[in-house]
Amino acid sequence: MPHNVMHQPTPSRTLSVGVRRLTLEAGGVSLSCLLAEPRGRRPRAVVIAVHGGGMTAGYFDGQAHPDLSLLTLGARLGFTVLAVDRPGYGLSARQLPAGLTLTEQAEVLHAAMERFAEGHATGGGFFLLAHSYGGKLALVTAARARGLLALDLSGCGHRYGVDPAELRRIRQGSDRRRTWGPLGLYPPDTFRSIATVVAPMPEREAAEVVRWPGIFDALAPDIRVPVRLTFAEHEGWWLHGEQDIAELTARLAGSPLVRVEHQPDAGHNISLGWAARSYHLRALAFFEECLSGRPAAPRAVNAAGARAHAGADTASGAPPQV
Repeated sequence: MPHNVMHQPTPSRTLSVGVRRLTLEAGGVSLSCLLAEPRGRRPRAVVIAVHGGGMTAGYFDGQAHPDLSLLTLGARLGFTVLAVDRPGYGLSARQLPAGLTLTEQAEVLHAAMERFAEGHATGGGFFLLAHSYGGKLALVTAARARGLLALDLSGCGHRYGVDPAELRRIRQGSDRRRTWGPLGLYPPDTFRSIATVVAPMPEREAAEVVRWPGIFDALAPDIRVPVRLTFAEHEGWWLHGEQDIAELTARLAGSPLVRVEHQPDAGHNISLGWAARSYHLRALAFFEECLSGRPAAPRAVNAAGARAHAGADTASGAPPQV
């Protein structure tokens, strides 16, 4: 049955200074991307930024405040940052109106990294920094492909904190409270500026949402790289209590390092909120540790992060995400 092309947002005419558009032909798919590179030097490594469901690559170049952009921050710190519109979003939406499954997307993402490396310096190699549904894709990619340096994931867990019936309705629009948390966590211009970032979730992608817990359990033992996971203080989609984190990390037994942190004063969309710079700096610091070959902690849950979550309750219509 043919699929209608769902409306895609008009790309923002405004990009942060030093950010440019790029198209990659990968696995037979044309992917639109945003790229920022360090000036006058080879990159430390390449950070591939992978957006969540119902968003686009512009999520990582937030325009509501200068401190939001991962792309500009990463480039200033010596990393090349490539934010990719996942298959079914941006330029590829017309080619793939129903989107692709996670396994199919992983094949395209791996091909995109290979294609990018053909024409650009990659330094120490590739990291994946991914949000929400993009975190699922990062995990599937890491389980299938060798050569990645590490994963940094936000807004992605292994067990949902919502009723499965709500997940099946995700293409109809998700709960604003779960997706954003308190609106004061975001700069005042956020909900005007994201008009160019929010996009429909493709059908085949949405159909897999409810299956994620089983998919994760099957792939987790095959993750062989360091993994850092961040849950926002006001994360509403995922279970992230002490027992949930213990179960999550136990399943990633093949990883040499699993670090779990909780980001205070943040909602699910961390990279669009006031906490963006803090989160991005921590992620890039984690990548620096991995490049040095000596991460700062043994393979374990970050105890400080778990304690921070335990006290989080005392701390001071939206796109689908999961």
